[in-house]
Amino acid sequence: MFRRFASTSLLGLLLAFSVQAQDERPFSVEPIASFDEPWTLTFLPNGRMLVTEKKGNLRVVTKEGRQSPPIEGLPDVDYRGQGGLGDVILHPDYADNGIVYISYAEAGIGDTRGAAVMRAVLELGERGGRITDGEVIWRQYPKVLDDGHYGHRLAFDDEGYLWISSGERQKFTPAQDMQSNMGKILRLEEDGSIPSDNPFVNYIEEEPLVDGVGPYGEVWTLGHRNPLGMAFDSDGQLWVIEMGPAGGDELNRIVRGENYGYPVVSNGDHYDGRDMPDHDARPEFTAPVISWTPVISPGDFMIYGGDLFEGWQGDALAAGLSSQAIVRIRFDGNDASEVERYDMGARIRSIEEAPDGSIWVLEDERGESRGRLLKLTPRS
Repeated sequence: MFRRFASTSLLGLLLAFSVQAQDERPFSVEPIASFDEPWTLTFLPNGRMLVTEKKGNLRVVTKEGRQSPPIEGLPDVDYRGQGGLGDVILHPDYADNGIVYISYAEAGIGDTRGAAVMRAVLELGERGGRITDGEVIWRQYPKVLDDGHYGHRLAFDDEGYLWISSGERQKFTPAQDMQSNMGKILRLEEDGSIPSDNPFVNYIEEEPLVDGVGPYGEVWTLGHRNPLGMAFDSDGQLWVIEMGPAGGDELNRIVRGENYGYPVVSNGDHYDGRDMPDHDARPEFTAPVISWTPVISPGDFMIYGGDLFEGWQGDALAAGLSSQAIVRIRFDGNDASEVERYDMGARIRSIEEAPDGSIWVLEDERGESRGRLLKLTPRS
């Protein structure tokens, strides 16, 4: 059958042929350091960075590329498949309290595993540091056997709420199951408690969990697959980018209480070739603002707020894995469109803006990629 490729199929194909060659990119690329399977980076107030490695290491890195020994005191991570150490972000008052949030895959009973989020104090010294007072404030429920689609990206909004992206763990149906917090976007207080105004706080299933306790109070939206990037625009609107199945990567505008349809609908298909209905077929589900077929395989997502890159302020940048590119996206109110794509010659796992407006990316260590940290500045 003919599939609607998200205002995007034909446009995506055209853009795929108009990817800017590396010598035509509007920025210079400076290799800074290399890592063993890096996953994310975040900037500290003093300009240094925190970089996570999937195998379980968190390092402090200077702008010149000097790396600390691994930070001590991290939790044990379940490193296999897509699992391991994931995101790290700072508490909004980090400068005063030193609190960080770390996501990771943890082992469960038997061979099960799931994502978790730890809140801890980061104590830094001249040659590294340690985390103390660690407390797990969130866990995926239930733990399952597969080792993919953890999601576990983290973000804070301007009101101090903690947001967590939770993948459906390659199990499909949990994305629609309100007795599971998988396949959801979650909103919590900074200590992990549930805000009283979340949309499903008073949700009651016919067969609730023991003592009527379920994860539904955490849920802000449902029907997601593998959300690997979250960012707030200047108006406080949350945007989430996620991997589709065989086709149909999505950029979603996150609206309180909405259901984004997976796995009932998708603009892609099952990997075994079975068809999935498009969003057009089920208008009760919220459709993506952009979908990509061919896919870009988004690994991370940011919205640029600086002025170093002229004309980019307010644009989003998506880190592309299989596309080996950075995809620039422009917003128009509630709509968005891809405007440019930059060939990076390697799978891009993470992307972050520095305080000076430069852009820093981490390569995903696979194939020819060497897990490098790269600094991007406008071409002079």
